[in-house]
Amino acid sequence: MTESRTHTLFSFGTLRDERVQTALFGGAVPTSPAALAGYTTRPLKITDPAVIAASGLDEHLILERRLGASVEGAVLHLTDQELAAADAYEVDDYTRRRVVLSSGATTWAYLDAKPLRPAERIVVVGDSIAYGRCDPRGGWAGHLAAAHIAGNEAERRLFNLAVPGSTLADVGEQTPALLAARRPDTLLVAAGINDSAVPAAGTAAQADADLPAGSSSASDSDSEETADFARVAGSLDTLAATALGHNARLVVAGPSWLDEDRTRDYEGLRFTRARALALRAFLRAWCEANHIDFLDLWEPLRERTELFVDGLHPSAEGHRALYEHLDALGR
Repeated sequence: MTESRTHTLFSFGTLRDERVQTALFGGAVPTSPAALAGYTTRPLKITDPAVIAASGLDEHLILERRLGASVEGAVLHLTDQELAAADAYEVDDYTRRRVVLSSGATTWAYLDAKPLRPAERIVVVGDSIAYGRCDPRGGWAGHLAAAHIAGNEAERRLFNLAVPGSTLADVGEQTPALLAARRPDTLLVAAGINDSAVPAAGTAAQADADLPAGSSSASDSDSEETADFARVAGSLDTLAATALGHNARLVVAGPSWLDEDRTRDYEGLRFTRARALALRAFLRAWCEANHIDFLDLWEPLRERTELFVDGLHPSAEGHRALYEHLDALGR
């Protein structure tokens, strides 16, 4: 039985070459003309000998965002096995993500593996850390805005729409109405730490003290965490659909390390590293399963308590450390 060609993949470069298709797939695959709006291309130097041998070129093209531009190409119709072969062919500078064709259809395409590098118009949404609380220069997002816009002041934009106290549910509800006027090509979601908090009143320690001897609240806590993360997943699903609806790339920034000794009871909420780590692992797994970019911000503040104002919010120096780490990962 012939395997069904259930995948579509937009190609603007060497994957359209019949010689490359023969080398990868064993023969030519069905294709149809297509265009990708909001993109242009730039050259990428290739050093992998196997890729050079298959394409005959040591310079390929890679997509970057450009408002008003369009890239002509073709949609390849592939089987599971052929899509896996295409993934293996592309060098580490590329990653496969969902895009919207000029026709309105969604398809796979290989984009820059560093998700902020090809961006032109970035919208940041999130909580007080993304907002830049405790840093008069606007926090890590302010540093990112300055560096991003400096690369092309005439064309590049960064809009920080983060609201202190927001959960991912809040961000999912508020964001759709904010995007059309700003025409983003990249939606950077930096929220979630508030989703990991529990009410400070009646903490787990007090609850355990009130239980009969031999009892434990661990199973209840596990059930609550599962339910909380199910809601997080629903919010992420909403944001992914919102981004795709605007032909924008969704990028999720994970939580940063926190000083638990100073955040156990913060403005009526209790923050712990265990819950934050669980959230970090959940966000990473969701992003991997859904082919969404995940930027891990945990490490730059780890054990660096001097970079915090109150145990949760970084100081100006802490925000600088977060920006430098995010810049290395994303740009």
